[in-house]
Amino acid sequence: MKRTIPSTRHRWLTGGWLALMPGLTLASGDAIHPHNFTAHWAGLLAVAIFVLAYMLVIAEESLHLRKSKPTMVAAGFIWIIVALLYLSHGDTHTAELAVKHNLEEFGELFLFLLAAMTYINTMDERGIFEALRAWLVGRGFSLRQIFWITGLLAFSISPVADNLTTALLMATVVMAVGGSDHRFVTVACINIVVAANAGGAFSPFGDITTLMVWQKGMVQFQEFFDLLLPSIVNWLVPAIILGMTVPRTAPQAQDEAAKLKKGAWVVVGLFILTIIMAVSAHNFLYLPPVLGMMTGLGFLKFYGYYLKKSAKKPPVEPLSGDATLDIEGQPNSDADFNIFKSLERAEWDTLMFFYGIILSVGGLGTLGYLAVGSELMYGDLGATQANILIGLLSAIVDNIPVMFAVLSMNPSMDHGQWLLVTMTAGVGGSLLSIGSAAGVAVMGQARGIYTFFTHLKWSWAIALGYAASIWVHFLVNAELFSAH
Repeated sequence: MKRTIPSTRHRWLTGGWLALMPGLTLASGDAIHPHNFTAHWAGLLAVAIFVLAYMLVIAEESLHLRKSKPTMVAAGFIWIIVALLYLSHGDTHTAELAVKHNLEEFGELFLFLLAAMTYINTMDERGIFEALRAWLVGRGFSLRQIFWITGLLAFSISPVADNLTTALLMATVVMAVGGSDHRFVTVACINIVVAANAGGAFSPFGDITTLMVWQKGMVQFQEFFDLLLPSIVNWLVPAIILGMTVPRTAPQAQDEAAKLKKGAWVVVGLFILTIIMAVSAHNFLYLPPVLGMMTGLGFLKFYGYYLKKSAKKPPVEPLSGDATLDIEGQPNSDADFNIFKSLERAEWDTLMFFYGIILSVGGLGTLGYLAVGSELMYGDLGATQANILIGLLSAIVDNIPVMFAVLSMNPSMDHGQWLLVTMTAGVGGSLLSIGSAAGVAVMGQARGIYTFFTHLKWSWAIALGYAASIWVHFLVNAELFSAH
């Protein structure tokens, strides 16, 4: 059975609350001098446009309208308003500089994700994920063992393959094993969502939010691992509670086989090399990590060329008549291998959605909105309370716009607080099934079994893990916090 990765259109909640948040600190240089138009009727109109676009994003499933469409249109109208307001004050440069800054932000994210998505899709095409699923299903583990194995794998794979892909893969496993045992499937899916989000929180490659933090330079690559122990606690606390409800009975044995296509492990090796190049470009050469990712994508294209050419070698002499010997490792399908097919399978709607979100929020920031929000949250509440609240907000709206707002506001925080908000924005989405791409995607995968309300029944256990992970972060990383 061919496993397909559903579209990340499931992030239908992403982006909304930013419409109500105040301004983006855009200054990439001294040339940008944003004005405050938060009380101007045109500024309020820009907010209303974004709210309307967000409402259409929420209604994506019922309207069957891709989420990128309203946000891209909203971005265009918002920047028209920005330009007209600045022109009315005789400023012909700020809007242009600000939008170029936002386009640079989007360009780096777009190319990085495009390379990563192409690698993941190629590994899927080569049978890596299907082989892992078949191996787990066919080993005859007990339900409790499957619960812990899938949770551990979700935690371990998500730092590299991202939490969405990992959660979908592991959910497929528990559904294949659990069958009609809906109670087990529900509990195992909750465990997978929590584990995938927790595992993604201590790696720049585990989630879009951690990638954004890393690319912004707020946290260096090796510093993410300071969140490893808090992330483990975030997963283990609810996992132990949930695990006690899973019986030790063995499911019905299943014999599944999956054959890896030629070059599957080479693709994995190239992906690891690409990650190393991205990290090295950022840490040692002080270049954007996207440069390493795109170079690695070039390597993958060269390897795709090799697969295609090597598959065209003349077959072995016919045994009799028209019969030919089929040699393993030289599948005829490789003659048609095209790396651009994997590139085409990238989540283009999601990538264009990011364009709409980044440009829309950037426009609202240029009007002065996020600056006010930064003062309200980080000035009045304080960094710790604000960062914990960020995690709770991410459970309602999804973590991408939440983190983008924080990075845009760029509040003055010590290193420990930046790690805190990186973690809370990543794991806070586990509190509700709609709070993360992993949760919403698994709801689609296990439709009618893993639901919003079945997840909500265990939110108290997940909240215990959320609180425990924050406490552990303050305990083990105390030296990273400035004394106040």
